[in-house]
Amino acid sequence: DALRADDNIAIMSYSSVDFEVHGRVQGVCFRMYTEDEARRLGVVGWVRNTRQGTVDGQVQGPTDKVRQMKQWLQFEGSPSSIIDYATFRNEKTIDKPTQKGFFTRY
Repeated sequence: DALRADDNIAIMSYSSVDFEVHGRVQGVCFRMYTEDEARRLGVVGWVRNTRQGTVDGQVQGPTDKVRQMKQWLQFEGSPSSIIDYATFRNEKTIDKPTQKGFFTRY
C-alpha cells in the first residue's frame, strides 16, 4: 500500500528535548546563532545564558530536525564558541510543539 501525500501528517513524529551546552559559549553570539539555526531547521523553543556560564534551553519540532539541532548544539555552535560538551535530558515524543517560534530568554 503506497502512502498518499495527505497521509504524511499522520506519520510525522515530533520531539522535545532540553539542552545545556558547556564550554566557551557566553559572549560569543551563541544564542543568536542558535536562534538562526533553529529557524533555518524549522524547530521551535528557547535559549538563554545561565549563571553557571553555560547556555541552556529547549528544542521542539519534527524528530529528524530536533536530531539535527542536537548535533549542531553539540558539535558546531557559533563560530567563536568552544563547545566542551552538551547534555540533553527530558527527551520525549510529543503530539505537537507547544512553543511558537524560537527565542532568547533572559
